[in-house]
Amino acid sequence: MANAVEANFDGLVGPTHNYGGLAPGNLASAKNKGDVSSPRAAVIEGLAKMKRLAEAGLVQGVLPPHERPFIPGLRALGFSGSDARVWETACRQAPAIARNMVSASPMWAANAATVSPGADTADGRLHFTPANLLTALHRSIEGPQTETALNAIFPEADRFAVHPTLPHQSSFADEGAANHVRLAAEHGAPGAEILVYGRDAFEGWQAKFPARQTRQASEAIARRHGLDPARTVFVRQARAAIEAGAFHNDVVCVGDGPVLFFHEQAFEDRDAALADIRRAAEGLFEPVFVEVPADEVPIADAVRSYLFNSQLLSWPGEDRKVLLAPKETEETESTRAYCERLVAGNGPIGRVEYADVRQSMRNGGGPACLRLRVVLTDVDRAAVNPDVIMDDALHARLVDWAERHYREEMSPDDLADPALVDESRAALDALTEILGLGAGFYLFQRI
Repeated sequence: MANAVEANFDGLVGPTHNYGGLAPGNLASAKNKGDVSSPRAAVIEGLAKMKRLAEAGLVQGVLPPHERPFIPGLRALGFSGSDARVWETACRQAPAIARNMVSASPMWAANAATVSPGADTADGRLHFTPANLLTALHRSIEGPQTETALNAIFPEADRFAVHPTLPHQSSFADEGAANHVRLAAEHGAPGAEILVYGRDAFEGWQAKFPARQTRQASEAIARRHGLDPARTVFVRQARAAIEAGAFHNDVVCVGDGPVLFFHEQAFEDRDAALADIRRAAEGLFEPVFVEVPADEVPIADAVRSYLFNSQLLSWPGEDRKVLLAPKETEETESTRAYCERLVAGNGPIGRVEYADVRQSMRNGGGPACLRLRVVLTDVDRAAVNPDVIMDDALHARLVDWAERHYREEMSPDDLADPALVDESRAALDALTEILGLGAGFYLFQRI
């Protein structure tokens, strides 16, 4: 068994952070649609969370934001002229499309890709499949840039396999690591990979909200990554959870090591799901299930507070897990009371800490949405682009960068400002150098 750690690579909030209300089934996103956002506060909040984990001794990396407004996407739809003119015309003639092309949604890195460590894969490499995110227009444009970013951060092909997205067709709708949980005795040991889906691609789906992940997408990823079928579990998310606003499994479930922390209504067939997980883990480790009863935390409170959209962490120097939850979990009566009972017992979760990521939460993403989990062996770590790994110096440099390039506020009317194109690009140009991403990282840099 190789010595390994689980690193968190957080999405850096982009300069156009705004409340577009573009995500179907995301209740917080819909509720705050059109509100004035604070891009500078948002990026500084995210950086504070990263610094907090790095200072605790966890490996913390940064994933760069994408180019927004996404002018190439608008040119593909027939808009022409200078880049500023393309943006101005699109905002005037097709405002709904323009809103989709200016979303800062890549900040939610849990949707960036599905990741399988070498301990689980047939060729021993660390595998990534960027998500195609087909359910929503604003997210469906992310895949190619995510692939570019992963190749820049994990560049050695003998250690890392970065695949393209699955086919851009609804049968293979894929939402990334937000619907994936890996359990293992230790991060470097072989584990059980749990891929959660909302629907079968070939069944009818009649519901208030979409089921974003298909079983066929999850199965294709397992094949691509060379996962052992005996150690791979496909679990159906509960329709009730989707209807309650759990648009991804990570709104009702999170795991770390052998521990699975989940809501009673997370899975369509709870008993079968847990039995399948036990079988996949047999001979490797004993799964530890921490189930939250619906009569203690109603599903509506779980979604509202994002109790499960928390980071479950193996904290250096502590025997029990730490749950890093959003402040909204502390401010919701049922979830605060549950967390107090949770840590008072002798279970695997010994402490709950709270993070202020309100700018992200108002758009429907908690601490877990902001990070992509990547298990790295010592050899893997040595091959990662070192410029993206968080420390005090990088934190200070990125805070200074954000204060120079980010607007304090962003209203819906501000989004139509043609100057936003050049402002955003200036920020990304500077960031490319800070993070050592190489020449031509963004499309606009290749012109």
